[in-house]
Amino acid sequence: MFKFNASAMRPATGDARLAAANDLVSRTLAQNGITTGSMPSGLPRMAMPDLSQWTGMTDRSGAMPHGMTAGTFTCASGHRDYLVHVPSSAKDGAKGLVVMLHGCTQNPADFATGTGMNALADRDGFIVLYPQQSRGDNAQSCWNWFSRGDQLRDKGEPAILAGMTQEIAAQHGIGADLTFVAGLSAGAAMAVILGQTYPDVFAAVGAHSGLPYSAARDVPSAFAAMGGQGADVAAPDGPAIPTIVFHGTGDSTVNPVNGQRIAAHAVSRTGQTIETEATGTTNGRGWHLRTSADMKSRAVLEHWVVDGLGHAWSGGQPGGSYTDAKGPDASAEMLRFFFETTGKALT
Repeated sequence: MFKFNASAMRPATGDARLAAANDLVSRTLAQNGITTGSMPSGLPRMAMPDLSQWTGMTDRSGAMPHGMTAGTFTCASGHRDYLVHVPSSAKDGAKGLVVMLHGCTQNPADFATGTGMNALADRDGFIVLYPQQSRGDNAQSCWNWFSRGDQLRDKGEPAILAGMTQEIAAQHGIGADLTFVAGLSAGAAMAVILGQTYPDVFAAVGAHSGLPYSAARDVPSAFAAMGGQGADVAAPDGPAIPTIVFHGTGDSTVNPVNGQRIAAHAVSRTGQTIETEATGTTNGRGWHLRTSADMKSRAVLEHWVVDGLGHAWSGGQPGGSYTDAKGPDASAEMLRFFFETTGKALT
């Protein structure tokens, strides 16, 4: 989640590609005043990581979270590894599937630990799928949200992730109406892309500290967008997909204007809406919630703005990276929103 998504540049192959990408990362970090061992302002709980620890699928303690199994999905667009959590409460019929996309320098196990989503799955009987970005395709394990080839249907990472999701959903008899995708930072930007390109696969989107669809087309525009200086692109064509947005006012890595733009895109494709607003405090941290519903009172957007939250998962668990235990529980609120929009709210 640091400002080095530029590592997606893909020259050559194999070791040459990885070496070139790592060199680009180092130069990008230096340009932004960041050196190995330092921690950018506004990023809680985690200093600059030793990236060698992120090549596998274990969390920061070196363990794989309980109850998870590993797999690999391959299609014409490429392949990616994944972890999947199938709780005992879902073995006789899962209530749904939630796809969780990690941010830069994270991996599936770390993201599962930090978000606490598996505990909610155990409680409510749904399956959680955690795709893993390949270090060979991005040196910092960022999803390539700013690459045009990874923003389109039937191409690149969207095709891989959608195909993986459909395979897991089919294995467990889960329909698209109960399949959802959420992510953090680069993962949130990719979740937005999936909602736009595969509305027939995903019923709703959760974007935490992310960026809107087509916010960038290359490295320079990616940095501009993250800093809040990118072009305010028009909402893409296509059907509206219910979207829940979380963003902290203290996020110095992905400017909060990006959350506003994700929300604006979600509402602009809905037509006339009914707007409500609420404010509150959780563990001493204030928040503002805007809800938009269509004329049939079906929620199409929840936009949570959390006071003072940096680039971190709101209400997350301290065992994972990029988490902040204060504030509303983003995992629980996303889960509630997902199932409420289907008319099959969890009880």
